[in-house]
Amino acid sequence: MGIDELDVLRWLHILAMVYWLGGEWGVFQTSYNVINRNLPMDERRRHMETAYRIDILARTGIILLLPLGLHMGALLYMHDYGGSWLVIMWLVFAAWLSLTWMAFFKRETDAGIRLTRIDEAIRFVVIPLLLVASISSLLGYGPFLAGPGNAWFAAKLLIYALLLVIGLKLRFVMREWTELFRRLATEGDSPQIEAVLDKSIRQARNLAYVYWIGIATVAFLGATKAI
Repeated sequence: MGIDELDVLRWLHILAMVYWLGGEWGVFQTSYNVINRNLPMDERRRHMETAYRIDILARTGIILLLPLGLHMGALLYMHDYGGSWLVIMWLVFAAWLSLTWMAFFKRETDAGIRLTRIDEAIRFVVIPLLLVASISSLLGYGPFLAGPGNAWFAAKLLIYALLLVIGLKLRFVMREWTELFRRLATEGDSPQIEAVLDKSIRQARNLAYVYWIGIATVAFLGATKAI
C-alpha cells in the first residue's frame, strides 16, 4: 500500500500547527526575562536571541499552514484551484518563506529590519484576500465550497486570517524589541525605553491568550469538520 498524498499533507499540516502553537508559547515565556530589568543586559539579550530562534519556527509554521491547507482543499474538492495553480502557489509561498528566513538571519542589521517590514507588508495583502474569500464563501459566493457540512474549510480560513492580524501585531512587537535593544546598547540605561519595551510586551501577552484560543479553534475545525 502506497503513501497517500493527502495523508502526507495532513501530517505536515499538523507539524506546522504544532510549531506555530509551541513556538508562540516559547516566545511568551521568554519575554518575561527580556523585560526583566534585574537581569544584566547581556543576559536579557541572550533571552531575546532565544526568543527569535524559537519564533522563526512559529513563523515558518504560520506561513506553511496556508499553502498546505489550500493544497489539501484542492484534493478534498473544497475549491477548483488545482494543477498549475498549486505549482504557482507553492513558488510564491517558497519565496515568502525565504524572505522570512533571510530577515531572521539578518535580524540585528538595518537590512534585516527592512526585510522584516517587507514580510509584514505581504501580510497586508494576504489578510484582506483571505478575509474576502472566506466571508464570500460562507455567504455562498465562493471561491470555496461552504455548503451544509462543508463550511469548516472557509471558517478555518476566516479564523486563520484573523489570527494573522494578531500575529502581525506580535511581529511588530518582535521588531520593536530589536530596535529598542539597539538603542539601549548605544544610549545606555533609559527608563523611557524600558517603559516602552515593558508596555509593548505586556500588550502582546494579552493578545497571546486570544491567539492560542484561535489556533485551538482552527485545529478543532480541521480535525472534526464540525460545521
